Amino acid sequence: MAAMTDEETDPLLDKLDAAQKVRLLTGASTWRTYGEGAVGLRPLTLSDGPAGVRGEAWDERETSLVLPSPTALAASWDERLLTDLGALLASEARRKGVDVLLAPTLNLHRSPLGGRHFECFSEDPLLTGRTGAALIRGIQSGGVAATAKHFVGNDAETDRLNVDVHMDERTLHEVYLAPFEEAVAAGVWAVMSAYNKVGGVTMSASPLLEHPLKDDWGFDGLVVSDWGGVRTLLDAARSGQDLAMPGPDSPWAAGLLAALDQGLVSAGAVDDKVRRLLRLAGRVGALGPARPVRRPVLAPDARRALLRRAVSAGAVLLRNEGGVLPLDPAGLGSVAVIGPHATAVRVQGGGSAEVFPEQVVTPLAGIERALDGVADVIHRPGLPPSDRPEPLGRDRTRDPRNGEPGVLVRLLDGQGAELHAEHRLSGRIVEPSVPAGDAALVEIRALYRPAASGVWTWAVGGWGDIALSVDGVEVLSGTFPLDSDDPTRVHVAPPLHTGPAELAAGREVEVVARRSLAPGSGVATVLAAAPPAGDAAAALADAVSAARAADVAVVVVGTTEQSESEGHDRESLDLPEGQDALVRAVARANPRTVVVVNAGGPVALPWHTRVPALLLAWFPGQEAGDGLADVLFGRTEPGGRLPTTWAAAQHDVPVLGTAPGADGRLRYEEGPHIGYRAWLRSGAEPAYWFGHGLGYTGWTYEELTAPASVRAGEPFDVRVRVRNSGRRRGREVVQVYLARTDSAVERPVRRLIGYAAVEADPGQSAVAVVRVSGRALAHWAPRRGGWETEPGGFTLLGGGSAGDLPLTAGLTAQAGPDSAGKGSDNGSEHNGERSPLML
Repeated sequence: MAAMTDEETDPLLDKLDAAQKVRLLTGASTWRTYGEGAVGLRPLTLSDGPAGVRGEAWDERETSLVLPSPTALAASWDERLLTDLGALLASEARRKGVDVLLAPTLNLHRSPLGGRHFECFSEDPLLTGRTGAALIRGIQSGGVAATAKHFVGNDAETDRLNVDVHMDERTLHEVYLAPFEEAVAAGVWAVMSAYNKVGGVTMSASPLLEHPLKDDWGFDGLVVSDWGGVRTLLDAARSGQDLAMPGPDSPWAAGLLAALDQGLVSAGAVDDKVRRLLRLAGRVGALGPARPVRRPVLAPDARRALLRRAVSAGAVLLRNEGGVLPLDPAGLGSVAVIGPHATAVRVQGGGSAEVFPEQVVTPLAGIERALDGVADVIHRPGLPPSDRPEPLGRDRTRDPRNGEPGVLVRLLDGQGAELHAEHRLSGRIVEPSVPAGDAALVEIRALYRPAASGVWTWAVGGWGDIALSVDGVEVLSGTFPLDSDDPTRVHVAPPLHTGPAELAAGREVEVVARRSLAPGSGVATVLAAAPPAGDAAAALADAVSAARAADVAVVVVGTTEQSESEGHDRESLDLPEGQDALVRAVARANPRTVVVVNAGGPVALPWHTRVPALLLAWFPGQEAGDGLADVLFGRTEPGGRLPTTWAAAQHDVPVLGTAPGADGRLRYEEGPHIGYRAWLRSGAEPAYWFGHGLGYTGWTYEELTAPASVRAGEPFDVRVRVRNSGRRRGREVVQVYLARTDSAVERPVRRLIGYAAVEADPGQSAVAVVRVSGRALAHWAPRRGGWETEPGGFTLLGGGSAGDLPLTAGLTAQAGPDSAGKGSDNGSEHNGERSPLML
């Protein structure tokens, strides 16, 4: 959609006085901006993404489609699929009245310990940029704004509101800014500034918002803050920051008009911010006469089919010794499905990206459906129930007021009088359906029928004064003061406070939880419970017995919300306790064991060489079970290739640190060497390289051809011929990397510069044409403040992963407008030394 020109926006600006303009620059509420009738502007509605569109209400009754996690989407290496999924997100956004979707996340997998990696795409800037651009094109094709976030350096969660990221200028431009530049080139309509600092400056006040984002790249859209990211008045107002969210309170709401009147902030700066807001409103249909809203174009069955296809497209087959997969249903008498994640599958990560799914197909349900009437399916958890309290659901819980499955939620005044009451479906209440207003207390009340006798662990999540009674007995009472300003911990996932209660199986008890609503402590409240501790040895023995008796064992293991979630980084790559032992025991019992890993990012795999088949499912979205069954039984290929390198053990990982030092600085001392680049520089061997993934056929790499020389700055094509050497049709992702050993500047051992997918029948050859950007041979020259290409020889490498590149060819870069003479000092990094920390 064409952007509004200044000639179109300036007459609208002339209709607004200073107070009206300033009012538009802070949100009107948590998820809305102000409207302005004088120019025909209606409020814009924003919503979190990227795995689904939540809308304004965080309510389990307002369900959403749930896509596979962004790591799974990047693993598809399939931009057409990403565009289709983006269009699906747009239709969801329009269904929920959303104009601006806060996605995609373009930060990188710098360390596998990053707690929010499930929401990011990959460790490589090129793959991240291309994947994000494809999703952006799909979202915006539906008239909904995409938002590239979090600009920039928000690659970890530890102290994310205050951490000061320091990196050299080359690394900044070549690695971390690169995906955002690709998003701007794709025409993204909004960019979100991050919480963190870069080079000592908070991103909502950073000069990077102007240079390079707006000036050099020509970004003409809106810069919105992360929620609460504008902390100060003048430095943010003088920067390229355009909109402060949420509202109605922000430093701008309190003082921007006075600063404008006093000349502390220029009228031109304010006008540019408002102009960008109007331009965004015009793009999404919120400016001028109302336009017909684009409605979803896919029927419900087609939407689910697309999500199901996305599961198999992103599933990565890491290992398949002896051709265990695909399984032939006709040759199976029984299948043992083992592991708690087989029924309690994680379809999405925790935090602001979380939505309430309209349905979830578990791995067990998908396998049972696929084998219905063909083979017996036996499920054994293999582990005792988790001792982590989970929010009450509808299965054994009733609302005491109406008897319906679920809970009763009440808002009370200081004397305990009821101000509002509603029936809810879950014990996790992020927000009531009405504003808390003058309420002093929130109460969750339920009738609960326990499934087992013994000591249950009960919990209430939240801040302030908390009390919990079970069957008339107080089990928890205390004051838990707010200890965090992280919005996820305050408003989305508050900590749980626990107390024990002994219950008898089948005897219904009343549970009442109350918490005070102190200013600034949010309204999120959780009522949760965990059953009595089970017998771990008996659960393991039961699973092993089932595996030994079955033709095939499928073990589903994975992470928990405590180990992978927004708001904190991971402390360990290990799977939760007991899961490694479960995998080993089942693999010993059945030589046809398939392990499915349900995780958003890398986990340690100490047993990976001992299992014949290993499938990475990521967080696969709501159609998890049917999509996985498609892969397991060969109805579809496992189409994924790793978007990030996986280690066998945490101590092998070259770049781990996510926490700042005592001075508050997180130093990216590794420079551009992250992910596979770091592994190559270290000389260590990971368990599975970036780009790795097996299909159900084999491929022979036959020939790589490329120009003998190219002029600096000009794009070129690399052609790679491959042959399907297996027995069934398949898809291969052909990857091309660049290397140069004789160089005056520091470079990665090699780096990805392009990729393309091909399909072929058995015995058939196919040629992948990989288009390489003219920027691929260049490096950032800090003293010059721009890109330049070092003339001379480069090596092109082609293959199926960063560690498997059988084809090579030489390439000579000729001098061009951006080139520099070999050995010349143009601000490049010489002798392996990087430029000083920026700013």
